[in-house]
Order: sequence, then C-alpha cells, then structure tokens
Amino acid sequence: MVKRSAINRTNLNNPSDYSLQLNRWYLKPIGAWPSSRSTSRIDRIISIVLIVVCYCSISFTVIPAILHIVFENEDIEKKLRVLGPLSHWFVGGINYTMLLMRSEEIRCCVEHLETDWRIVKKAEDQQVMLKNAKLGRYVAGFCAAFMQGSVMSYCLVTALATDIVRDGNETRTIHLMPCAFYRKVLNVERSPMNEIVLVSQFLSGFIVNSSAVAAFSFAAVFAAHACGQLNVLMNWITEFVNESGKRPKETYGNEIGIMVEHHLRVLSLISRIENVMNRICFSEMFKCTLNICMLGYYILTEWAYRDFQNLTTYFLIMISMTFNMFIICYIGEVLTEQCKKVGEVVYMTNWYYLPGKTVLDLLLIIARSSAAIKITAGKLIHISIYTFGDMMKSAFAYLNLLRQRT
Repeated sequence: MVKRSAINRTNLNNPSDYSLQLNRWYLKPIGAWPSSRSTSRIDRIISIVLIVVCYCSISFTVIPAILHIVFENEDIEKKLRVLGPLSHWFVGGINYTMLLMRSEEIRCCVEHLETDWRIVKKAEDQQVMLKNAKLGRYVAGFCAAFMQGSVMSYCLVTALATDIVRDGNETRTIHLMPCAFYRKVLNVERSPMNEIVLVSQFLSGFIVNSSAVAAFSFAAVFAAHACGQLNVLMNWITEFVNESGKRPKETYGNEIGIMVEHHLRVLSLISRIENVMNRICFSEMFKCTLNICMLGYYILTEWAYRDFQNLTTYFLIMISMTFNMFIICYIGEVLTEQCKKVGEVVYMTNWYYLPGKTVLDLLLIIARSSAAIKITAGKLIHISIYTFGDMMKSAFAYLNLLRQRT
C-alpha cells in the first residue's frame, strides 16, 4: 500500500505530462507534435526540417513503387505482391498529412487535457483520471509495439533475403527491397545504390508506421481521458443527489451549473477527437481492409512453399493491423456508451427527493446525453464493434474473390 501510494504521488506531480508522454514521443520524431506559444524558434525550424525529410523519404519509396506497378512487364501475381506494401506506405503518407493538417486541433486537445488536470482538485477524482491515463498509455504502447515490431520485422526479413543478378559475365548478390523499386529511376541492382535505397525504405517505413501509431495513440489517450472525465462527472452527480439533504438549497443551482458545464466540456473534447480522427479512421479502415485481404493472399501462396519465415512475418502484420483497428472501433463504442451512461446515472439516482426545479435542471444533462457524439470514419460510418466485424467480413470476402480470380 505504501509503495502504491508513492507511485501515485509520483505520477500526480506532473499528471498531464504522464498522460501525453507517449504521444509526444511518437509525434516529435516526425515533426508532427503541435507547436505552441512557448515553442522556441529552433524547435520550429527542426520540426519543418523533419517534415521535409519525412515527405521526401515517403515519396522516394511510394513513387518508384507506383511506377514499378504501372510500367514493369510482370504477371498479376507479382503486381499483387507489390500492392500490399505500397498501400501501407501510401496510406501512411496520407495519415501523416492528416496529422499535420489537424495540428491546431491536436494542440487544442493537448491544452484541454492539461487544463482538466489543473481544475480537478479532489484526490478521488484524480485517481479516476490517473487510472484512465494508465489505460491510455498501455493501449498506446501496445499499438506502437505491434505496428513497429511487425512492419519493421517484415522489412528486416525481406532485406536479409538476397537475389543473384547476372549482368553479362558479372554476377552480383543484392538485397531484396521491402517495397518494389522501379529500376529505370535508379539502378538498385548495383552496390552501393542497393544499400542506400534499402536504408531509405527502412526510414520511410518507420515514418509511416509512426504516423499510424501516433493516430492510434492519440485516439487511445484522449478517449481514455474523456472516459475518465465522464466517470468523474458521474461521481459528482451521484454525490450531489445522495448528499442533497445535507446542503443548503441555495447552492443547488451553482453545483448543477458546474456539472452541466463540465459535461459540455467533455463533449467538446470528444468532438475535437472526432474532428482529428474521422478522416484518419476512414483511410485506416480502407488500408486495413485491403492489407488484411492481401496478407491473407500472401499467406495462402506462401503456404504452398512452406516459407515459415515469411509466414510468421505476415501473421504478425495481420495481427497488428487487426488489433489496431479493433482498438479504434472499441474506443468509438466505449465513448458512445459512456456518453449515454451519464444520462442513465442521473435517472438511476434518488432524484425524486430533490426539489422540482432542481430535477428540471438535471434534465438538461439527460437531454444532452441522449444526443451522444460518435466517432466516425469520414463522417460516413459510425465506428463501433459492429463496424469492426463488417470490416473483417469485407476483407475475407475480397480475399475469397481474389483467390478465385487468381
């Protein structure tokens, strides 16, 4: 008990930094951490340089791969081999752009979270918030470990594989590329160009993975914080109704006003999360559906050759994408349910002991809870567990169609 109390006191010394630490680690290396008034000029310049490097690295991988698919005279099976990695890099670049475009919204969410930790003073409420902050950190950490570990292991396994190229009387051994490269742009069949392009693809792979990880961690951390704030609000409502007989009636209006204001504040945070995530969720749903389909195809084709090294890598990537998409869908489901639960908590309290005017004031919270804000994909699809199930069914339906056609 003493050890746990010491840990809690350490975490609460700077709780907002504890909540945002992983987000900062994921966004700063790619220059996507939003700047504020306190950001120095040197940090701004470094951020701009990182953005330019990231875009150049992604373009250096994506454009030659597109040219390879369009101009190389290969059969359909080889082109499908290129399509999976290309879609990952291409959509990763789109997500990176979305993060940069939503930098202002992300900064507002960061400031909102920091303000919430300052305005909540009670130790019990801080413990509820800290519990949700830990949950958000764990989810963000698992997303990063799965995504970076699986995709970078695929890059490493591919790079360790070699191919023999015969050019006249000369025979060379080259490393294979994680993402196909159009040979008429640069001759990657000669050293050191082969190694240079390989390193650049590792770098661009880390960047596109970081953009996906940053988006997932943003959703996890801020959604967990919003759930914590809703739990705090529900505790306030229950405590207010249970202790209403011990308080003067003149204070009822002020306390209900504080609760309504806090409720609207939490809903505004969820609305900002939706603004940041809706386009990213749409692109990630498209990417995961396509990639799960393609990975299933790769697994079926590799199974005939008993290449267990590649099979293991493909399984890891599929598990990673499935897990990350499930987390996003689960977050959307939990936020919707928690928003509705606030109204249910108000109704399940002993509200009938309160004065009539006070009961009417509580109806404001119930009415607002009935119109819960939902996390969507492109403002078109409500993100929920049912959406995850539909996405998986679609991916395997496309896989079955692809298997029959090829």
